[in-house]
Amino acid sequence: MRTPRPLARRTALGLALGGVALGAAACVQGEDSTGAVATGGAGSGSGSGGGDTVRLDYALYNPLSLVVRQQRILEDAGLTVVWEQSLGSNRANEFLRNDNLDVASTAGSAVLQARANGSPVQTIAVYSQPEWTALVVGEGSTVTDVAGLRGARIAATTGTDPYFFLQQALAEAGLSGADVEIVNLQHPDGRAALERGDVDAWAGLDPNMAASELTAGSRLLYRNVDFNTYGMLNAREQFIEESPELAQQVVDAYAQARSWALENPADLQALYAAEAQQEDEVAALVLERTGFVDLVPGDAQAQVLEAIIPLMVETGDVRSEEEARTALEGLFAPQFAQAASS
Repeated sequence: MRTPRPLARRTALGLALGGVALGAAACVQGEDSTGAVATGGAGSGSGSGGGDTVRLDYALYNPLSLVVRQQRILEDAGLTVVWEQSLGSNRANEFLRNDNLDVASTAGSAVLQARANGSPVQTIAVYSQPEWTALVVGEGSTVTDVAGLRGARIAATTGTDPYFFLQQALAEAGLSGADVEIVNLQHPDGRAALERGDVDAWAGLDPNMAASELTAGSRLLYRNVDFNTYGMLNAREQFIEESPELAQQVVDAYAQARSWALENPADLQALYAAEAQQEDEVAALVLERTGFVDLVPGDAQAQVLEAIIPLMVETGDVRSEEEARTALEGLFAPQFAQAASS
């Protein structure tokens, strides 16, 4: 078992970038009832697809969103941006379903589930191919494999990639959700429950997973990158239909952020550490497990999602295989990423 070791201090660059982010937050123009913050821009659109206001999420599981926000890429292009933090794919899907946001980031499994269950959303870009989840046990756990979790209490956030990762891992080990007790907790709460010993295992999500490994001695019991679905940027269909030019500007901003991230890995690490309020070692581990792939959604993502449809049906997370396959057939709107400038 890995012995916890002290973490290096955050770099001066990270602190500087954090200061920039805090400075930007201090200059906001307004805040809505959900806590979303509007920044920059010359316009005063409705925020529902009209004018030059766009409503976006940012999330620690989506590093490119942090770059777009911190560098004010869209604000500098003249847009007013209303930012809302997503703590998990389930929250991002809620924001889209309730018309609180125009564009939000989820795992591929989560957006497929949402669309199959009637949410009118489409994927306009792929922001990462991550290994952001694994099954985690606490320091001192004697469990050595997934089969050993029979009868265990396992924390997971339903409707997110860690939840579907857990279901796939259990099935591979000859178990099902009925053989364990799944405790529905948001990702940070799942980590806390694991470290307190309130649960036996946790379907983790970075950066909480990396931080728990490095600071609490938690251990990755089971890893499988093929069970991690892609990070996908999704938009409401109404927004796509009514404001395709704004959807294009958002994807263009992601293309710019991707190029910057690939060219400036040290700066990205410092930015991530500052935004996540984690040490450099945690940020490095998260980004080591994150691949910035081509933005265009297509066959690679479809194959991963098609493979989990039977499991989604078996667990009752979608109503039928037919609805899930129909949802997948119409999920991607690749034209924006295909036209994106970098």
